[in-house]
Amino acid sequence: MRVILASGSPRRKELLKLVVPEFEVIVSNVEETLKEGLTPEEQVKRLSYIKAKDVFDKTEGDRIVIGSDTMVAKNDQIYGKPKNKEHAKEMIKELINGDKTHKVITGLSVLVQENEQYKEHITYDEVIVHLKDISEEEIDEWINTGHAMDKAAAYSIQDEFCVFIEKIEGNFTTVVGLPTHKLYDIIKE
Repeated sequence: MRVILASGSPRRKELLKLVVPEFEVIVSNVEETLKEGLTPEEQVKRLSYIKAKDVFDKTEGDRIVIGSDTMVAKNDQIYGKPKNKEHAKEMIKELINGDKTHKVITGLSVLVQENEQYKEHITYDEVIVHLKDISEEEIDEWINTGHAMDKAAAYSIQDEFCVFIEKIEGNFTTVVGLPTHKLYDIIKE
């Protein structure tokens, strides 16, 4: 059956290869705006769904379309991608403030068309990330790598920033952007 990833993220492509060796990539062109009044969990489910549905509606035949969206939240504040270096620094300082923990939430939508049957699987996974103390100099060094600017909350666990992560409670692939353990169970079904 045709498998389509509705994302251009290189990290999601790498993770999907671990579950499904052959797939296509068709990037969704939906506007990823937050909807007023939704929790971070509801936001990621909604965004992962509209990405998957956009690609599903543009394709035909038996297929599996996978959409995903990742957010970082602390005290119900959502941290998206930074606007500039100052904004990135501000985000990281807020994440290390207080108990140094925050949530990474990844939504997963899998839309399946098989033999005239249509099924939707819409879920999310959540991880608690514990950061270490990070000095101003270390924050500046991280931001100057250039890797902070296209990431939610201005960091990624798989880059140099990993040295500032004390531990995570949950699945590593959820933090990277595609909860492979949940995806595997859906596809296996």
